[in-house]
Amino acid sequence: MDKVFISQLHVDTIIGVYDFEKESKQSLYFDIEMLSDIKPAAENDDINLALDYSKVSERVIEHSTAKPVELLETLVEQLAEIILSEFNTPQVTIRVSKPAAVAQAQTVGVEITRVKATD
Repeated sequence: MDKVFISQLHVDTIIGVYDFEKESKQSLYFDIEMLSDIKPAAENDDINLALDYSKVSERVIEHSTAKPVELLETLVEQLAEIILSEFNTPQVTIRVSKPAAVAQAQTVGVEITRVKATD
């Protein structure tokens, strides 16, 4: 399997447990890797056969800004489910960074890998 990736997708959204975090948007940065067989798209030079990283990016931004959640863990689980169900990939790894969360750290975050359930 090949990998299609998105690196440092920037999203400003409301996220956090504390009251002050719910008052203004914070920056999140997403790194997303999706397994995909790129050969059919490459052989036909056809975006319709590709795992479209632009559409995945739009969907991540849309979901991340639609309804605030408190935990990064919640958000990445939701996004993994969306990507696996809406896009042609059997596996996704999502890493989300929240640079403003800990003053003494450059960034903190969560990384998960999820595999599409088989029937």
